[in-house]
Amino acid sequence: MASLQPVSIMKAGAEEERSEMARMSSFVGAIAVGDLVKSTLGPKGMDKILQSVGPHTDTVTVTNDGATIMKSIGVDNPAAKVLVDISKVQDDEVGDGTTSVVVLACELLKEAEQLVSQKMHPQTIISGWRKSVDVARAALEKFARNHGDDPVKFREDLMNIARTTLSSKILTGHKDYFSNLAVDAVLRLKGSGNLDAIQMIKKPGGFLHNSYLDEGFLLDKKVGVNQPKRVENARILIANTPMDTDKIKVFGSRVRVDGVAKVAELELAEKEKMKEKVELILSHNPSVFINRQLIYNYPEQLFADKGVMAIEHADFEGVERLALVTGGEICSTFDTPGSVKLGKCDLIEEVIIGEDKLLKFSGVALGEACTIILRGATQQILDEAERSLHDALCVLSETVKETRVVYGGGCSEMVMSNAVTKLAETTAGKEAVAMEAFARALRQIPTTIADNAGYDSADLVSQLRAAHNDGFDTSGLDMNNGEIADMVELGITESFQVKRQVLMSAAEAAEMILRVDNIVKSAPRQRMPDQCM
Repeated sequence: MASLQPVSIMKAGAEEERSEMARMSSFVGAIAVGDLVKSTLGPKGMDKILQSVGPHTDTVTVTNDGATIMKSIGVDNPAAKVLVDISKVQDDEVGDGTTSVVVLACELLKEAEQLVSQKMHPQTIISGWRKSVDVARAALEKFARNHGDDPVKFREDLMNIARTTLSSKILTGHKDYFSNLAVDAVLRLKGSGNLDAIQMIKKPGGFLHNSYLDEGFLLDKKVGVNQPKRVENARILIANTPMDTDKIKVFGSRVRVDGVAKVAELELAEKEKMKEKVELILSHNPSVFINRQLIYNYPEQLFADKGVMAIEHADFEGVERLALVTGGEICSTFDTPGSVKLGKCDLIEEVIIGEDKLLKFSGVALGEACTIILRGATQQILDEAERSLHDALCVLSETVKETRVVYGGGCSEMVMSNAVTKLAETTAGKEAVAMEAFARALRQIPTTIADNAGYDSADLVSQLRAAHNDGFDTSGLDMNNGEIADMVELGITESFQVKRQVLMSAAEAAEMILRVDNIVKSAPRQRMPDQCM
């Protein structure tokens, strides 16, 4: 007689969620993450405090940057992890829109949840969404403006984009100053988009408006004892090599001697070995030696005797960027002087910022290299200012490559929403319902912006929709006065690349989550008992 017990094909401890339960689990996890960051969206968005507590760490981060929040929270839900990943990709690709992409994906899933509860098949919803994305993207491309051929108007576009990006950050009180600073830094790159040439140094003290842009490169290190403090027409040898073997250091072994004199002989041998290494380095004829690792007293003294500036323990990121901007190479061996490329700059000197001494490299080989020095009251303010300025720099560098711009304040979303609504009106069948849901999700972006500013979102969004239907397609939300205004006059401009990436990434992520009908969690690996002899 056949058994009526259910047959399990998975190991004990494995879990499986099917059909409706799996879909519900995905929706709940993704929507919870979207609701977490929703309140940070827009110029009046709120901040989050992220506190990591551990046996050796107790750090506090205050931010409203979507990517930082998403990276910092630990999520266990698979669908929530998808939204964390799209936020990270958005940050890597274009630098801004990390909150918008999560909020839009969350709103799409909310609409999908209602449609699925009405017995609409997920594949029908996805089919309608795909057509909606194509129409929305075409409307966005048609709506975009391009002033790439006019340097004056293009600079004004860049300034407006920087102001819009910074208006939702901690720098909003000084957005004109920092926008000008960011645009100057990016235009120095001459279209290369290599943000490694722009260095940011944070120094506590002063106020945010005490920050400034400086040409050249700054290294947060001091010159060695009795060495020159100023070098002109510098030849820079950049190295990553141990310079600390002037003490007895025989790895993993013991040295047994029959007298103190033998110890002195060993130390002398180590010193001779180090002296030979220093002579090899000096054979390259450098006037400045910068090492990633420590330089002990004896080699430092040898460099000072030869009049060479020696700088130790330069952090690896600093060494990498220094090699880039001076045109040198990082080397570890010094036997072939002809094959080592030295960096060059016109002047190296000590400068004082706040209470700290730094080394300034002027006239470097990479002319577009520059340094932004950030000042602020606390480390948390400086960290958030750096994240905000980094977002602006990323968006501006992308805009220099893709010069098209669109208007913000919910204007672009309303243009795309109206285009999708018109498509739904001419489409027969259930796909039209999915298209209307897509249009509603797009309208949730200006709704959330208005809600976060404390205004009546239903009234403002209905006014905005009516204005667009009357042909005023550059109308958007003015969150300073709580009314509908012309985005061209207010200069609220965003990068076309950012908006397109938000649309595509959010739609793809929501579609991926919607297609799920089964979640299988593998059994945890069992720890084997210790084999004691």
